[in-house]
Amino acid sequence: MNKYEQELLQSCSRLDAVANCNGNVSSCAKEIICGNKEAIKKLYKYIEKAAELKDVHITTIAIAAKDSLMKYFGYQYLSNLYSNTEKDEDEITFEELMTQLNQLVGLNCVKSKVNNLIAFQKVQILRRENGLHSPKNTMHLAFTGNPGTGKTTVARIVGRIYRKLGLLSKGHFMEVSRTDLIAGYQGQTALKVKEVIEKAKGGVLFIDEAYSITENDHSDSYGRECLTELTKALEDYRDDLVVIVAGYTEPMHKFFESNPGLKSRFNTFIEFDDYNAEELFNIFRGICKKYNYTLSPSLEKKLMCIISNIETLKDKDFANGRLMRNIFEEMIMNHAKRVANIDNPTVSQLQELNEADIPIEFCHV
Repeated sequence: MNKYEQELLQSCSRLDAVANCNGNVSSCAKEIICGNKEAIKKLYKYIEKAAELKDVHITTIAIAAKDSLMKYFGYQYLSNLYSNTEKDEDEITFEELMTQLNQLVGLNCVKSKVNNLIAFQKVQILRRENGLHSPKNTMHLAFTGNPGTGKTTVARIVGRIYRKLGLLSKGHFMEVSRTDLIAGYQGQTALKVKEVIEKAKGGVLFIDEAYSITENDHSDSYGRECLTELTKALEDYRDDLVVIVAGYTEPMHKFFESNPGLKSRFNTFIEFDDYNAEELFNIFRGICKKYNYTLSPSLEKKLMCIISNIETLKDKDFANGRLMRNIFEEMIMNHAKRVANIDNPTVSQLQELNEADIPIEFCHV
């Protein structure tokens, strides 16, 4: 049980005791945690009745119960941001995956290159089925660009599409970083890399911030050992493994220069551009829609101005879509604190974000 559930149960138990509700308030809290939405209305009625008693002590505890309820649902929304609500791999179709790819906000150049890759692979499959020669091009990819530009999202979709085409036996997605590949003792890194490759075979191995493997290239023998083993695996398992390396553009150039055979193992290099202000706003609006939040007209105008200013003043570490997600998470927490002070909030009030919910650090941007 997490602390928000505990707080809700404890505050409702206290209200039960002081308002003589015979355990009904606590029962509502338990039902809410179990997913019974009807219990929310019941709990609100008990809180209202307690407040009508005109007892300062009871009213204070009733307000605390309502606050804990709003905190609980704020936590639920944040948790759901990372929950897996996607279809099972066997249920999702090739057409649905292509729709997922092509409906991503922005990324027009990226989507064009990936569509070309998929068209090439489809034709090669048809050629092999008809007894024609098919060139053995590597499927490994290199994604470069700033954080939050959709590299991981595209990598996941590519893996699933390749599986649907029959190019990968499993199509699973495995994400690793330097710490997953490099051991703490000399000679152990190669074994660690082999273990990772073995688990990734049949699917996609995504190495984010791949340049960190060789960032200390003059003194880091562990990094060189990792790269030697990885470069070998890129060739040995090219028929049933896709390795996608990603990271900032300039450091990735140095990464490919660190090993003579590394760059030749990758056939496709895709640059992910930063999102423009309109695309960032559409990303934010898409997150809101996914989690049943709406934007007031005044907030839409204000937020567009804020995003435009942020995009204009961005630096090399600009977080793109990741920044939009962070702003959303702050806003729904501010919304929860605001709505917690409203008696019997309507569905519209529970959904609508307004200017009052803008994080303070962005109010004057």
